[in-house]
Amino acid sequence: MSAASAHAPTPSKRSGICFFGTYDEDLHPRIRVVREGLGLHGHDIRVVNRPLGVSTAQKVQIASFPPLGVLLVVRLLVRWVQLLIASRGVSPAVVVVGYMGHFDIHFARLRFPRSYLVLDHLTGLGETARDRNVDTGVRGRVLDALDGWALRRADLVLCDTDEQATQVIDRSAAVEVVPVGAPLSWLEAGADAPAPTGPLKVVFVGLFTPLQGASVIAQGVVEALRTAELECTFVGTGQDLDAAKTIVGSNPNVTWNEWIPAAELPGFVASFDVSLGIVGTSPKARRVVPNKVYQGLAAGTVVITSDTPPQRRLKKRHSLDQLMLVPPGDPSALASTLQRLADSPEELRSIRRDGADAVGPTAVTGQLSARLS
Repeated sequence: MSAASAHAPTPSKRSGICFFGTYDEDLHPRIRVVREGLGLHGHDIRVVNRPLGVSTAQKVQIASFPPLGVLLVVRLLVRWVQLLIASRGVSPAVVVVGYMGHFDIHFARLRFPRSYLVLDHLTGLGETARDRNVDTGVRGRVLDALDGWALRRADLVLCDTDEQATQVIDRSAAVEVVPVGAPLSWLEAGADAPAPTGPLKVVFVGLFTPLQGASVIAQGVVEALRTAELECTFVGTGQDLDAAKTIVGSNPNVTWNEWIPAAELPGFVASFDVSLGIVGTSPKARRVVPNKVYQGLAAGTVVITSDTPPQRRLKKRHSLDQLMLVPPGDPSALASTLQRLADSPEELRSIRRDGADAVGPTAVTGQLSARLS
């Protein structure tokens, strides 16, 4: 008997979908997209969520210095007690464990032994540690083992691209590709986005990781500013922030913001003409379409990102004029695209901005909804 059939729900006694775990929708909005989409498709949704309150960067810190893991374990146990109390009387047919649910999936299996368990798995702990330049030796192998253990506990694993799915398909019972998409709040912001006026306004929102290619983006912006009239805003913090600031130097046309509240971010991004995706060259960077690409499309901005198989496929599948692709790791190509848009306001205004139809919660969860039905 397969893992999927062994834990199949009993429709007569269990119903609906419960989103369960210590995930944080503000830090990782993809799970909000899945929840909103399945709700719009008519599923009965219940949420039992107690955010862990630890960012991905902090988890990487813990991986770098394992003794800090004691604090993580204590906090996790406290949250699990809260989840246990909050889930009294809840008997769902399907339980969705949000990202990063590598530990929550085991607790969910104990709490809901007869429910169908879905794990939202955007990326593995081991891969995240390597992307953040954490030791790839014994620690990396331990994190990879934790990934495999979590994948085997789920009945269905959600990945965001075909390329990501190939990384886990041999370690899980079943895999469903669900694009990251953008929450409803981003579509609403895009509907109210102003028309382009004045100098080209460009924004980059990110964690300044090697995957994102923040240093390449900084080089491209500097090169574009030599000949083009534009204003660029960087939002976020991370390991490559100092390098990016050093590259840009002191420039009155560049603004730095460490933080924009999650509730304000959709409207903030929608006020720009162009948002920047990723241009990193790592293997992972070539397999993903990040949150910021979908969010920028939903917010009505032109999005410039790297020409990789999944991002090229997104552009082609939905004929997205507003999604512009440049070679990964090429600051001159990025600068050239920015210069062209800055010098041609007519082209900027003429670009069709209909990406919201392709990236909203309903669009990206249609196949998953049918499967869970």
